[in-house]
Amino acid sequence: MSRVGQAIINIPNGVEVKKVDNKFLVKGSKGELTAPLDEMVEVTINEDEIKVELKDKNAKNKALWGTTRALINNAVQGVSVGFEKEMEIVGVGYRGALQGKKLTLNLGLSHPVEIEVPDYISIKMDGNTKFIISSPDKQKLGEFAAMVRSKRPPEPFKGKGIRYSNEFILRKEGKKK
Repeated sequence: MSRVGQAIINIPNGVEVKKVDNKFLVKGSKGELTAPLDEMVEVTINEDEIKVELKDKNAKNKALWGTTRALINNAVQGVSVGFEKEMEIVGVGYRGALQGKKLTLNLGLSHPVEIEVPDYISIKMDGNTKFIISSPDKQKLGEFAAMVRSKRPPEPFKGKGIRYSNEFILRKEGKKK
């Protein structure tokens, strides 16, 4: 039995939820999100909680049950609290700056890397080597953070590059003389 799917989702104050056709609409202070629904999963909305139940119990449907519950929970949490990822730039001369909706990164390349920040994502710079990316949509936040990290992933010898602040970089030993 799915342990994720059977958990009840609490609806915080100020969050509106609606079920429309195959979509679950969530509206809150941080924005508006949708989560897809499968016909094998039944969603029940009470005053302050959401319960996700399974219609037919087989292995595929149990996986959908947990996934659907997680997507709905992420949407509810995103519009009420939001999600954020802390990132840092490590390396001599490596730095970043935010100019309007454009993130400019100097990463030891012959040119600065400029990234256009989408509307649903906000960035706060903490100095010129640390920044926090935040968004109500967990999936789009992860995609954008991974794209920023891919511009200069951390290398294993000195650890230079862009990394998540809680990421551990496995270091390698240099050449022997």
